[in-house]
Amino acid sequence: MHADTQKAEPLAEEHVALAVEVFRMLADLTRVHLLWALLDHELSVGELAAAVRRPAAGVSQHLAKLRMARLVETRRQGTTVFYRIENSHIRQLVQDAVYHAEHASGGVPQHHRVDRGLSMLAQDTYDTETGGT
Repeated sequence: MHADTQKAEPLAEEHVALAVEVFRMLADLTRVHLLWALLDHELSVGELAAAVRRPAAGVSQHLAKLRMARLVETRRQGTTVFYRIENSHIRQLVQDAVYHAEHASGGVPQHHRVDRGLSMLAQDTYDTETGGT
């Protein structure tokens, strides 16, 4: 049986509720900026505040919510607390949401411009669709 013809198993209500909570946490501009800043490395509150150009107190409140929702985790070094993405699923979810937004806004998405191979693929696809014009 092909994977695309299989019927998905019903979801447990507990998992649906947690998924909704994740999406609720992502429905905030500052929190998406924070998670984006954390995609590749951990940062302190001060570093995050500078990266997203928001006051540290507000950033701390958003990070507390993200931590309670299990989207970020912390590591303490002396008096400094460092934040990082909880797991690869959250990283992928944030990346996919941003990449989808880039595709939805038209043109060649920024993430395709960063990778020359993908940029060339996008241009080839565009040329094929438009007849090379």
